[in-house]
Amino acid sequence: MNAPLTEGSRRVMELAAALAHAAHAPEIQAEHLLWAIWLDESRGAAILADRGFSPDRLARHFPLAAGWQETGSSETSPAGRPASLAHSATLVEVLVAARDHVGNLGRHLEIGTEHLLLALTQVSSTVTPLLAELTLGTETVLQQVTEQTGDSTEPLDPGVRLEPAPAPQTDQSDLYRILDAAANRVREGLRVIEDYVRFALNDRHLTERLKECRHQFAQTEQLLAPALRLAARDTRGDIGTSLHTQRELRRQSLTDVVRADFKRVQEACRTLEEYGKRVSAEFSRAAGQTRYACYTLEHSVLQTANALDRLANRQVYLLLSEALCPHGSGPVLRAALAAGVDIVQVREKSMTDRQLLAHARRVRDWTADSNCLLIINDRPDIAALVGADGVHVGQDELPVAEARRIVGPDKLVGVSTHSLDQARAAVLDGADYIGIGPVFPTSTKQFSRQELAGLEYVAQATSEIALPGFCIGGIGPGNLHRVLAAGGRRIAVSGAICSADDPAAVTAELVRQLAAAHAPPS
Repeated sequence: MNAPLTEGSRRVMELAAALAHAAHAPEIQAEHLLWAIWLDESRGAAILADRGFSPDRLARHFPLAAGWQETGSSETSPAGRPASLAHSATLVEVLVAARDHVGNLGRHLEIGTEHLLLALTQVSSTVTPLLAELTLGTETVLQQVTEQTGDSTEPLDPGVRLEPAPAPQTDQSDLYRILDAAANRVREGLRVIEDYVRFALNDRHLTERLKECRHQFAQTEQLLAPALRLAARDTRGDIGTSLHTQRELRRQSLTDVVRADFKRVQEACRTLEEYGKRVSAEFSRAAGQTRYACYTLEHSVLQTANALDRLANRQVYLLLSEALCPHGSGPVLRAALAAGVDIVQVREKSMTDRQLLAHARRVRDWTADSNCLLIINDRPDIAALVGADGVHVGQDELPVAEARRIVGPDKLVGVSTHSLDQARAAVLDGADYIGIGPVFPTSTKQFSRQELAGLEYVAQATSEIALPGFCIGGIGPGNLHRVLAAGGRRIAVSGAICSADDPAAVTAELVRQLAAAHAPPS
């Protein structure tokens, strides 16, 4: 604390600690300080007495602990006092407020008990209602503090004008030169990223988010006084235009370009945030918000790119349910794997935890030798225990971030979505893929007409979002062409394969139709 305590304030703080100790309180609270101010008969106590303060009223709210006199007496040996007692968060606020009041007086002063009482009226605490009953507000105490100490709180003569000394012109030029260069890096970097999302990912949702971020930053730039920026610009004199590292001149992939530009934008935003404090707090805050927005966008863009790479050419996703397999899930799964299933999800709602764990381990063994991913439905704990490739959660299950904390950052997390808003949220939450549906009525769940997302949602999701999406709900060889016509390119199937007399034949037909849809036109 910059301002020291007066001798009286030090006594009051020691007494407050003794009162808290006698009450077996873990921390010194506001009520201990108020009692100490009164009991010490300090300047603060004089203000309380002037307002008609009654210790009986304080005792009704906060009774003193028995034996506090022995603990708090000045004659008591040091061994009888508490060695140290932590200040509560509220008491810390009170001390800071007292320090600030003394500091605002414009000259060196010590913190007296009257300043501690003033701070108690400013900070919300357990004693606030009692002080309010005494009509003991900040203005009242402030006036009495002024009368007692002579601290002037009178406003300055309105005829007196105080103006900050103007910054040297060289300093202003350097400042705007820094801000101009950093703002240009932000705007240019966002455009580079937006071009990738628009033309390489073909992701309308993230393109709109990036464009929104870029336009928001353009408004932030207007706070920088464009004329001063332009006047301070000196590209020919910028030594950085000729400084390049070999690593900076090489990029192995498009995502390397995007990753580097996200870092460039975030670093430039930090520069604007720090140096922008010389211009205005509003500008500095806005630059900081752009930086935080870019952290989320970086996560979403690169997560989408990574998911597309990890799930490339994985189109048939089997939802394996023992109840739908009349001949057992083992024969169905082995037949489906041989026919080209790419992903298998263990989807069991009625098994006990032990049964589910044993079943998931069997499926892990069946899929271990094939190029097939294993996903566990709803249970990230089971997924982690059996070494699955990921987990799938619904709208009412764990959020993506919490599921990923359980399965690990390298595992897949899929999310069921039934509307475009849910799909957009899943992208920003960091999902690796989404389920799009239900498309048609299913044998596993009953949906009302309003609950069926239908082919319209398939068209919306696939045209706007690049994150891998598996269309789900009543899909089979007989209606797959309708899903493909709506834009679907990946499917999740349960009953059509599990309940088939020949699971391998059904799987092969689904694979064939999907391959034909992906084939380039002849």
